[in-house]
Amino acid sequence: MEPADNNELFEHFRFTADPGQTPLRIDKFLFNYLENTSRSRIQSAANAGNILSNGSPVKPNYRVKPGDLVTIVLPHPPRKIELIPQDIPLDIVFEDEDVILLNKQSGLVVHPGYGNYSGTLINALMYHLKDNPLFHSGEERPGLVHRIDKNTSGLLVVAKNELALNKLASQFFHKTSKRTYSALVWGDMKEEEGTIVGNIGRNPKNRKQMHVFTDGDQGKEAVTHYRVLEQLGYVNLVECRLETGRTHQIRVHFQYLGHPLFNDPEYGGDRILRGTTFTKYKQFVKNCFDLLPGQALHARTLGFIHPSSGKEMLFEAPLPEGFSKVLQKWRTYIQGRHDE
Repeated sequence: MEPADNNELFEHFRFTADPGQTPLRIDKFLFNYLENTSRSRIQSAANAGNILSNGSPVKPNYRVKPGDLVTIVLPHPPRKIELIPQDIPLDIVFEDEDVILLNKQSGLVVHPGYGNYSGTLINALMYHLKDNPLFHSGEERPGLVHRIDKNTSGLLVVAKNELALNKLASQFFHKTSKRTYSALVWGDMKEEEGTIVGNIGRNPKNRKQMHVFTDGDQGKEAVTHYRVLEQLGYVNLVECRLETGRTHQIRVHFQYLGHPLFNDPEYGGDRILRGTTFTKYKQFVKNCFDLLPGQALHARTLGFIHPSSGKEMLFEAPLPEGFSKVLQKWRTYIQGRHDE
């Protein structure tokens, strides 16, 4: 009986019933093994199809038999710190009884953690949804099924009740949700489209950074598909589609490819990596950096199956103002060079 996987927003457990196991409701069986987990939370996971016995989804009243292989996906761990509701402005794209879709501004941390115990998106949601039981349930990351980095902007969906949370968690865990990102990267890409494959794990020399391991024995599998949308001489605008959702995946994959994201301080993109030595050019790039609070990365589209209606939903968020201004400055700069 051991955790099968521990993605930061999900707990995935696998248990094998003992040969002498007497028939027992699966919700009671799991309640005996999972610490800090209520039976109602286990039942919500079952009703969303997130509890399997021998590979098949089962309801809470399924009776576990000797030798059964039981797996469960739970979307969030217990809270370790006290969360405070805070009146922080939110850009709400869509909201109903089950979900709230947000266009997160760059610079906003998604959930509390070391060094960020307030001023996060979760603190803002606890204020906005102050009458919602899920956001006062004692969970550390209520409603969260995915996240985006502090200095990445764009679309994020949050569940507003237990059933929606479990159904969305299943989609993100099993990679059936649809997400694309826009990124500005240094250098002219050789291929118009391609796939970056490389295991990602913590950098052994710097625990705040992620690292691509080429031997395959370290880190977790990571796959990023990309296509070039616009070539701007010393930088390229690319669209990225994630097959996996590792921490800093796009940022570290493009660094590994030799094309760090523009103005990414953690992965070397906040220096002039392509171009000329002219003072005028250096000032131009600095002016572009000044327009961005961090790396030029935006979660542009997000698609998922609505947890209640079963309908496919697809949303798009335009590039934020700073990102758009930087793109326009590069277009003007390159056009000026062509006109010389």
